[in-house]
Amino acid sequence: MYNTDLTKFTGVHVAMNSCYDPAGRINPDAVCQLTEYLIQRGVQGVYVGGSTGEGLLQTVAERKLVLEHVAAQSGGRFTIIAHIGAMNTEDSMELARHAESLGVDAISSVPPFYYGYSESAVKHYWTSIMDSCSLPFIIYHIPGATGFQLTTPFLKTMLEHPRLAGAKVTSFSSYELQQIKATGGENFVVFNGPDQQYLAGRSMGADGGIGSTYGMMPELFLKIEACYVRGNMAEAQRWQAKVNEIITDVRALGLFGSIKEMIKLRGVDCGEPRRPLEPVKSGQYAELQRVYEKMMGFIEEAQPE
Repeated sequence: MYNTDLTKFTGVHVAMNSCYDPAGRINPDAVCQLTEYLIQRGVQGVYVGGSTGEGLLQTVAERKLVLEHVAAQSGGRFTIIAHIGAMNTEDSMELARHAESLGVDAISSVPPFYYGYSESAVKHYWTSIMDSCSLPFIIYHIPGATGFQLTTPFLKTMLEHPRLAGAKVTSFSSYELQQIKATGGENFVVFNGPDQQYLAGRSMGADGGIGSTYGMMPELFLKIEACYVRGNMAEAQRWQAKVNEIITDVRALGLFGSIKEMIKLRGVDCGEPRRPLEPVKSGQYAELQRVYEKMMGFIEEAQPE
């Protein structure tokens, strides 16, 4: 198990959006603008190149370009976790080494998917990544997308590797999250994945969260976190309920496209999602504006008096 100070991996970490220009190419200026926008709002860090970052829809060169600009703009001002999972082991190892060269804080990866890999194949894949660089490694457990189940016996075998530092648990079972934390132990970092259960995850042992809707309303997740840390669970529940109201609305509009549109309304144009992900449809903009105004009202209410 990774034995270093892991406090940098606590609290609110934004699953950072991809940023494209009108032609669908990586937009470095927008990457820097989005990075600065998140730093200025006080989040603990970002998760780059994951599901929200559309990393699996980008080339290796594109993924490197994005991470380079996030790291340069950050200048060490917040935590950067680079998702380097890919369809083949060599690409993942190359991305891991590149992430290390930029001085990011950790790497992370989904298990290999599509072909229905065995536990031994997944172990070889993750171990190869961990052996390719010296960064702490965070498992990205998202069984709904990969079909792979992170069982307790398998996690115990993975914990034999000294660079395994934690797991991002994108599962709606808070029991599963708690069991992963219990198996990993006190020094094993666990991130809650589903935004709708940020508070539930924290209360069941998660050290923080990584989420997509954090980016459009970081102030509200920071509010939940602050209430939780102070021990004011009733107030934390009240803010989680407000967050979930917004999440329900944006999911009805199409999650990836609507998050990007909300961030655009907040001042950073990230472009449209990369196809085959769909943008917001033209007839949905009036509803999206209504949701945006409601969200901004909640954000204004959340500000310190």
